[in-house]
Amino acid sequence: MSIHSQLGQPLRENYLSEYLEALALVERLHRLLLDVIKDEFERVGLIEINPVQALLLFNIGENEVTAGELRSRGYYQGSNVSYNLKKLVELGYMHHQRCEIDRRSVRVRLTKKGRDIRTLVEKLFGHHAEVMEDKAVVSMSTLTELTMTLRRIERFWTDQIRYIY
Repeated sequence: MSIHSQLGQPLRENYLSEYLEALALVERLHRLLLDVIKDEFERVGLIEINPVQALLLFNIGENEVTAGELRSRGYYQGSNVSYNLKKLVELGYMHHQRCEIDRRSVRVRLTKKGRDIRTLVEKLFGHHAEVMEDKAVVSMSTLTELTMTLRRIERFWTDQIRYIY
C-alpha cells in the first residue's frame, strides 16, 4: 500500500461523512417545509388538504399536465400521485379531463380554489424570502451557489438512475 492511498482514505471518509450529512439535511429540510406549510394552513384554518397536496398545486401553477408529467417535470416526488390527484379533484382544487387523443390519459389543471391555495403558498414563500433577505440569513450569492450545487447533485442522481440499466 502506497502512502498516497493511505492519505486518500481519510479524505474519502470525510467526503462520505459530509455527503451523508447533506443527504440527511435535504430530507430534514423537506420535512420542515411540509411542517411550515401545515402550520400556515392551521393558522388560516385550512384543514381540507395536506402540505404535499398544497405543494403539488403550487408546482402545477397555471400548467395543464398529465399524472406522468407531474413526475417527469419534477412537480411531484411522492409515490401516491394518483391518490392525491383524485382527492384534489374530489375536493374541487383541480379539473380533470380525458385527453382527446389518448383516452387513457387524463389532463389536470387548477380550479379557482386550487389557484387560491397556490397563491397562499406563494405568499408564504415570498414572506420567507423577504425575511431571510432582510435578516441576512443567506446572501443572494450564497443562495445562488446553493441552488447551482443542488442542481449538480440533481443531475448526478438523475444520471445514476438513467444509467443503471
